[in-house]
Amino acid sequence: MSESIVVSETVRAALDERRPVVALESTIFTHGLTRPRNVEVALAAEQQLRDAGVVPATVGVVEGVPVVGLSAPQIRALGDAATPVVKIGIRDLPVVAVKRLHGGTTVAATALLAHRAGVGVFATGGLGGVHRGAATTFDESADIVALSSIPIVVVSAGVKSVLDIAATLERFETLGVTVVGFRTTGFPGFYIRDSGCAVDDIDSPEDAAALARARDDLGLRSAVLVGNPVDPAAQVDPELHDRVLDEAEREATTARVRGKDLTPFLLEHMHRATGGRTLETNVAAYRGNVALAAEIAKAMAR
Repeated sequence: MSESIVVSETVRAALDERRPVVALESTIFTHGLTRPRNVEVALAAEQQLRDAGVVPATVGVVEGVPVVGLSAPQIRALGDAATPVVKIGIRDLPVVAVKRLHGGTTVAATALLAHRAGVGVFATGGLGGVHRGAATTFDESADIVALSSIPIVVVSAGVKSVLDIAATLERFETLGVTVVGFRTTGFPGFYIRDSGCAVDDIDSPEDAAALARARDDLGLRSAVLVGNPVDPAAQVDPELHDRVLDEAEREATTARVRGKDLTPFLLEHMHRATGGRTLETNVAAYRGNVALAAEIAKAMAR
């Protein structure tokens, strides 16, 4: 591990003692949720892990320094509107280090920093992926490439449903990322339980731990992605989801929204059009993923 990464004493002690640890990303509360709900969700996720007997390791960047195991005051500071905070992918880490910026880490950056610290399990909400129309724009998330080279277990409610999920799964296959569904053969679509794309299934946290061990025994260097569907009562009605997504895409085309601005634009439109339902689904999915990641971490520790 690079000396430029700070690992909290609590996380370091847990890793040294081989106790279960779960990494959490910071963009979910720096850029993904509105204030003050963002900090409430972040601190609640940490407490959820502690209650399950697992050490939380929220990852972020403070004054240019990557931290694995942010303190509560650091989380509050990064989630505060008064603090300038940038969104940090892997490519941005050198820039923010030189400029000494505060930042929330994406899935890709969180996975990298957590793995460098020795954390084997990571819980997030929804992944980035291949954007619709990528055949001409070549627009795809850095999450895909990162997970092809970082041997960590990632628990996610699937790929954000505004993306091209089928193409994303094809890219994962090409890059050698193991993808399974937790007690489902339908890969989850973040806001909805089934994206319509088929995957292999596993039945228990122990199965996920066994997959990680088998990967390591084979010398593979890619992630194991566990798709965990949101609770049935919390998903957005699939018909409503498809309708508002179509509306969002038409509005984006009219407004000529492209590139990195497209996904936030689509998600914000869906939030408004569903009366805030997508936000509640997002939070419910995140909590479910944190719970499953805790059990997988405990199984791996055993």
